[in-house]
Amino acid sequence: MEKIKMTTPLVEMDGDEMTRILWQMIREELILPFVDLKTEYYDLGLENRDRTNDQVTADSAEATKKYGVAVKCATITPNAARVEEYKLKEMWKSPNGTIRAILDGTVFRAPIIVKGIEPYVKTWKKPITLARHAYGDVYKGAEMMIPGPGKVELVYTAEDGSSVSEPVHQFKGAGIVQGMHNLDSSIESFARSCFQYALDTRQDLWFAAKDTISKKYDHHFKDVFEEIYEKQYQKEFESAGLTYFYTLIDDAIARVIKSEGGFIWACKNYDGDVMSDLVATAFGSLAMMTSVLVSPQGYYEYEAAHGTVQRHYYQHLKGMETSTNPVATIFAWSGALRKRGELDRLPALVHFAEVLEQASVKVIESGRMTKDLALITTLADVTVLNSGDFIKAIRAELEALL
Repeated sequence: MEKIKMTTPLVEMDGDEMTRILWQMIREELILPFVDLKTEYYDLGLENRDRTNDQVTADSAEATKKYGVAVKCATITPNAARVEEYKLKEMWKSPNGTIRAILDGTVFRAPIIVKGIEPYVKTWKKPITLARHAYGDVYKGAEMMIPGPGKVELVYTAEDGSSVSEPVHQFKGAGIVQGMHNLDSSIESFARSCFQYALDTRQDLWFAAKDTISKKYDHHFKDVFEEIYEKQYQKEFESAGLTYFYTLIDDAIARVIKSEGGFIWACKNYDGDVMSDLVATAFGSLAMMTSVLVSPQGYYEYEAAHGTVQRHYYQHLKGMETSTNPVATIFAWSGALRKRGELDRLPALVHFAEVLEQASVKVIESGRMTKDLALITTLADVTVLNSGDFIKAIRAELEALL
């Protein structure tokens, strides 16, 4: 068959360790034989980030602003051990955090539903989409060790020199303190992204925080959401038969567990970080979770929700066979190609992305899967495949469906 033509490049962000190996396999087996792929390539592998003083990460985000759609491989956020392992110049920040801050987006994560991989919560019948604010709070926090007795205050100094302070704590001994912030502009972008995504996907929207305790910080998030909803989105929601409501996060958790799913759950940055992993695991596997960063300016960055699979990478380096699940990374590619096709009005590209996802699901539902899924499936007589054979099985299904 003739390869599908693209008119605008994707921004391609390569990554680290085992997911970098899978990335290349997916390109060669599942994309390049069928699509005349156009990408602007950025190597976000840790060595290249160190070589460029992490400028490559910022450059990839700016390219996403230019082209509108990006696809990203999983990357390492270095800790002290990684600094030593890779002999880094410094402990570089999370590339995801850098990209999210530049694009001012919201991360939407949803489980990939397949027969035979059943949710641990028996009431869940439909996907639950986690919408995570991607700026500020503890991720931009300032921290200080308190060595002994003394007073800690929050102080705001205006540009005219005037100031106002708020006592934090009168320490009688050693301790620890943290300050965090957010921006009205980012909270507003978070709200608009959530409301628009809910309309686009025809799902109800829940927003949860803890304004009963955080009477200014969390309450401000609540107020911004409510104001934007009432002024800009309420009529559209009502016309579409959709619901928006705010609730306390502890109440939201109780409601989520008792629900059948099929809605968007919006959370602040840390809450979304934790709850997206909880929802992914409760649906079956972090490797079966889609993730897309959506900016209200119309930028989209698709990625896998999991890490770089370090243990499998070390096995791979020793020449050992691995059975690493590539589905989330495949769906990152399909999501980006679908969005590129939608924006460029290329129905063949949209169709290809949909069929690629169908082929991936069909292979698993036929009983052929990677080891992580074989350990939790309810299907009988499954065949455990290594990463390469699993991807080749998807290619065979893809060719048959196309």
